[in-house]
Amino acid sequence: MKETSVLCLLFLISLLSCTTNQARLTVSPSSSQFFEGDFVSLSCEEDDSSAGWTLRRNTSKQQRSQCRDGWGKPAGSTCNISGVLQLDSGVYWCESREGPISNMVNLTVTGGSVILQSPVLPVMEGDDVTLLCKTKTTPSNLPAAFYKDGSLIRKQPTGHMTIQHVSRSDEGLYKCDISGHGESPSSWITVTADQKEAGEGDIITHVMYITIKISNNQKQPIR
Repeated sequence: MKETSVLCLLFLISLLSCTTNQARLTVSPSSSQFFEGDFVSLSCEEDDSSAGWTLRRNTSKQQRSQCRDGWGKPAGSTCNISGVLQLDSGVYWCESREGPISNMVNLTVTGGSVILQSPVLPVMEGDDVTLLCKTKTTPSNLPAAFYKDGSLIRKQPTGHMTIQHVSRSDEGLYKCDISGHGESPSSWITVTADQKEAGEGDIITHVMYITIKISNNQKQPIR
């Protein structure tokens, strides 16, 4: 575990030293959680098309693999993933030949029946944020309970919850539950004051995610 922590720390330092956000990674549909079998499209929106941006990812099974390496179908600066699997859960980013990277996004694919649709990118202080608790086979307007850091926030009769004028205190780990259907995975929502801070906070959040994923993978037998 000590070796894992050191590697993650070095990874964090290297990312912070080279981040320039010359490209922006976007996800469609815009969500951090997906059901198995969903179609997901990831695009590198380039400021400098000559930089040669490539979509890469880290998962519990692969490190720095690029689109087409056994996953995804590239189409220019876009990577389309048809029928995502739980093994596609991980951290995604755009990387150029020169080394600089884009923002990073953490995607979770579940085999369960409930997901929480929440912002895939950091949100700015003062913005309104809407969360949607969604089931795979039934309408998305069922009553749902929303949780932050393990504590119940509120129950909503239609499965939607809006956090108005978000502040730093709203930053945390969110999930939802629909009675009779189950609980969603958890997703981290980052709240930032400016774009530069958003990029750095995004990296730190996802390095934390990588550490947790590696730690959990060490405890489980490889299938």
